[in-house]
This record gives sequence, structure tokens and C-alpha cells, in this order.
Amino acid sequence: MMKFKPNQTRTYDGEGFKRRAACLCFRNEKEDEVLLVSSSRHPDQWIVPGGGMEPEEEPCGAAVREVYEEAGVKGKLGRLLGIFEHNQDRKHRTYVYVLIVTETLEDWEDSVNIGRKRKWFTVDEAIRVLQSHKPVHAEYLRRLTTTCNPTCSPVCSPTNGNTPSSQVTDNSTPHYVVCSTHGSDLVNR
Repeated sequence: MMKFKPNQTRTYDGEGFKRRAACLCFRNEKEDEVLLVSSSRHPDQWIVPGGGMEPEEEPCGAAVREVYEEAGVKGKLGRLLGIFEHNQDRKHRTYVYVLIVTETLEDWEDSVNIGRKRKWFTVDEAIRVLQSHKPVHAEYLRRLTTTCNPTCSPVCSPTNGNTPSSQVTDNSTPHYVVCSTHGSDLVNR
């Protein structure tokens, strides 16, 4: 299913969720400093770079494209952190990856076109900054420390990367799905 907007094609999955992809962009493999960008709607607020998937685009390709456009960075794509569902006002299903930044552009598409800014934060600072206006983005960072254990094996069972294997639901927090994918483009930890 697709919905057309000026200069943008929005894609939806079979359940009516907007298909999105994002990356937590880290300065290095320690994953202790994350890059956030200013919001296009609220320039005084910071967000995790990401956006809608194009028709026929794979989640990992969309994630890399979005951080290039929004944050002006390139890097080494790492593991799929999870698939997060946001059900409040808009139904979004976002594939969130880890990316280690290897190149930072001086000028990039969104800095030139809309004046977007970027800034490095410690993970704890980023969670605090995001919590008030983008709690689902803060949740991405909280999931960094979540590791699989025997009691969560259904959640961590491999899938084809397109189908969530299990949903964690709690009415007071964003819904998310954690899964791993098959393929050489992802590194599972």
C-alpha cells in the first residue's frame, strides 16, 4: 500500500503501519556517543535520524539513505537493533539499525535545504533530551543494553528481516519488536 505526498512516496505494510527506517549513529564501536539531528518541524528539538521507506526499498538501505540525507554521515551498518511500533497519533513501524560513523560531510542535503543541525550526545544525555518529545526514540537507545537470554528466546528467534517474530506490548510505552535477520549486511551481537 502506498500514499503519495508531494516529493515523497509513503509506503505502508499490510497492517496499515507506515514503513520507516532509522539508525543510531555512533562515533565509534564503543557506542557511547550518538549523533542526533534537529527536527524539521521543531528545530529546537533533537531526534534520531530516520524516515519513510521508498517502494521496494529494503529497511537497511532506507536507514543508510535517511542518515545520509538527514545527518550527512556515512558509516558501517551494524546490527538491527529492533523493529519499533509507534501507535499514538500515527501508526509507524520503524526498523532501527546501529551505524558506526566513518565519514561526516561538511554540508549535506538537509543542512543546505532546511538548515538541519547535528550534535553528538552521550547515550544518557540523548535519552534525557529525547524523552520529553520523542519517547520512542529514547526507547531505541534504552534497547542498546537489552541482550537476549533464555527466557526471551521467542523474541530473539531469527526471521527473514521483514516479519516481526514477537511483539512486546505495554499500553504505557511504545510497542516494539526485537528480531535478528539473515544476511551478510548485518552483524548480530
